[in-house]
Amino acid sequence: MRRREFITLIGGAAAWPLAARAQPSAVPLIGYLSTRSFDAETPLRIPFLESLEKSGFVVGRNVAIEYRYADGRETRLPSLVAELLSRQVALLVAFGQPTALAAKAATASVPIVFASGLDPVLDGLVASLNRPGGNATGITLFTTELGPKRLALLRELVPKAGTIAFIVDPNNSTTSFQVKEIQVAADAIGQPLLIVEATTEEEITKEFSTMADRDVAAILFGASQYFQVIADRLIALAARYRIPALYEWRDFVIAGGLMSYSSNRTEFARLAGMYTARILKGEAPADLPVMRSTRFELAINLKTARAIGLEVPTSILLRADEVIE
Repeated sequence: MRRREFITLIGGAAAWPLAARAQPSAVPLIGYLSTRSFDAETPLRIPFLESLEKSGFVVGRNVAIEYRYADGRETRLPSLVAELLSRQVALLVAFGQPTALAAKAATASVPIVFASGLDPVLDGLVASLNRPGGNATGITLFTTELGPKRLALLRELVPKAGTIAFIVDPNNSTTSFQVKEIQVAADAIGQPLLIVEATTEEEITKEFSTMADRDVAAILFGASQYFQVIADRLIALAARYRIPALYEWRDFVIAGGLMSYSSNRTEFARLAGMYTARILKGEAPADLPVMRSTRFELAINLKTARAIGLEVPTSILLRADEVIE
């Protein structure tokens, strides 16, 4: 079942021209659209709300937010964004490329603040990074492009690796790009690579058994909102079969996964909160340059490494931003 969270506010109208025109007797309503689940969105939602509050907008006082979560299924996004627009939201927040594209396809007038990987110009979200020129702006970050770097880290972690499995979600719109990037990187260093596609928990469970039978030495997970939704399941399977695995985000490592390398989620969520506040105060998305999130973080869980009998090289420990004992 799709989870929703809706906060309704009374009193304390905010002085924001666009909201005032759309809702003269109400505080501005933000539509928050996510491809993840309620729980998987927490690492983004919390710093976003903190940033919004720091900029003067407090949920329950002078701003309202209505949430929609697709639970990892991109096909649900068009109907979810339509629901939000029917609520006459003053602004849409969209984290992730599929979410941003769904929002942009649905409206050319309601302001959109996005945080998206790949190229927002090529994706048609903005006319240019410096002058977006439309109803959308936000933050661009490195996500799928980090695949080759993650592969190199996994090889360093398991230097005598045989076959490395690259698990991808074929329903993710960026999967073909990810596979191409990883395959080129693997071919360049002579690394045997097994591409594994999985779209459900049942398929993933079956594939883990198959990978164990084929003596896969390590696993690299591709970028996927669905994988974030079922993170606990992925971590448990890797632990059961004692296979070293590198995940997309730090949150996997905190939950018991072995290692991750990614952009800093807290940074770009806070930047999105800041831009949301500026638009609510009257600035136009067309005039706010797209920002680049440039902070990265390497996290490793030594407790998990010990549990699967893996010794983490000192070279990785010295570079890690976070080591969980």
